[in-house]
Amino acid sequence: MNHPLSGIGDGRLGYVSSAPVRSAPDTGSASFYFSSGRRKISARGIAEHIAAPLGYDSGQREDFHKTIASALNRAKAYGQKNPLVIGALPFDSAQPATLYIPREVTVSEGSGAEHNAAPDVALAEKPSAAVVRVESIPAEARFKQAVEQAVANFRLSDIRKAVLSRILNIELNGMIDTDAVFRRLCAQNPSGYHFRLPLADGSELIGASPELLLRKEGPRIYSNPLAGSAKRQLNAADDRRVSEMLCGSAKDNYEHKLVIDDIRQVLAPFCAGLDVPDKPSLINTPAMWHLSTYITGTVSAPSVTALEIASRLHPTPAVCGFPTRQAHKLINLVEPYERGPFAGMVGWCDSHGDGEWVVTIRCGRIERNTAQIFAGAGIVEDSSPEAEWAETQAKMQTMLKALGVTL
Repeated sequence: MNHPLSGIGDGRLGYVSSAPVRSAPDTGSASFYFSSGRRKISARGIAEHIAAPLGYDSGQREDFHKTIASALNRAKAYGQKNPLVIGALPFDSAQPATLYIPREVTVSEGSGAEHNAAPDVALAEKPSAAVVRVESIPAEARFKQAVEQAVANFRLSDIRKAVLSRILNIELNGMIDTDAVFRRLCAQNPSGYHFRLPLADGSELIGASPELLLRKEGPRIYSNPLAGSAKRQLNAADDRRVSEMLCGSAKDNYEHKLVIDDIRQVLAPFCAGLDVPDKPSLINTPAMWHLSTYITGTVSAPSVTALEIASRLHPTPAVCGFPTRQAHKLINLVEPYERGPFAGMVGWCDSHGDGEWVVTIRCGRIERNTAQIFAGAGIVEDSSPEAEWAETQAKMQTMLKALGVTL
């Protein structure tokens, strides 16, 4: 059942606000989409584009959240009963966010995984363009060298984990049908958190993340961090064996515990009660097995928003490392590019403070005939360069299959 938010789309919301909020170039055709197993958010048009950075110091972060609150209040003044902000924050909080106050929003209960096409129809669609160029940044040898460099650094510092990543740039011989790619992505990953939105550089960000950073519904909060992964196998017996090995892996359980302990420490001050299971469980996507811990809590101050709590969690050790600040410095030393939206957070938050934010993984940027996809691997002292490279290969399969690319 659809629930259009009243007062939206009456033509009065195309205003321009003062910096750091600015109007976006396209106020009519821009569209946004986010879905989970609980609800689907479909939005269209831009009332405001918020490009301020979250920042790292407390003063800058306070200003950022005041900017969001002011934009939502203006939307209320122009007729929206419960406006929302939707978009993405980058991995590096010093970089500008890509957030929007949409003009028209429809909320549907339940999963939106079909994305306007039956799953069997979406899966049957065949890409029409062929690959003409593929480039990995860094290349395989340099990525493996970076893993060795990180492991060596662990022995000389307090860093216990660093997530190293790579980007795959793909050029096709024809325009990419982003609608079709997104339909296939949703159909192939029906249990994921699906998102699609425009970025400031003219590309579109699409993805099917398996990892919930933070959901808030009234006083209740939920988080489902993932850390520790293994590639799925075609043979059922092999697949079961791989999942059992992951459960028993000392390396992966250690990596997972670093993440959970950090998230517990961040969430505890917000909560009157917090439930963190003692041991991880297993979840899977079509491409990967993951160690998973489902955390629940009750906030002590109901006025705190989903975006405020999520931005305190971001970036978690699952996509950065531990300790976070030192791991971030190491990443900047060894990764030869800016991650941009990758390994950031994407989602929405309404004027009541409710919302959903997921980790921006299993995703890609698409523009004209090019696609850029991303994958990372958690490096700890026991990591093997060959195994970590293989893990990034496996994680990229989510987007590669949606693009119809075989490498």
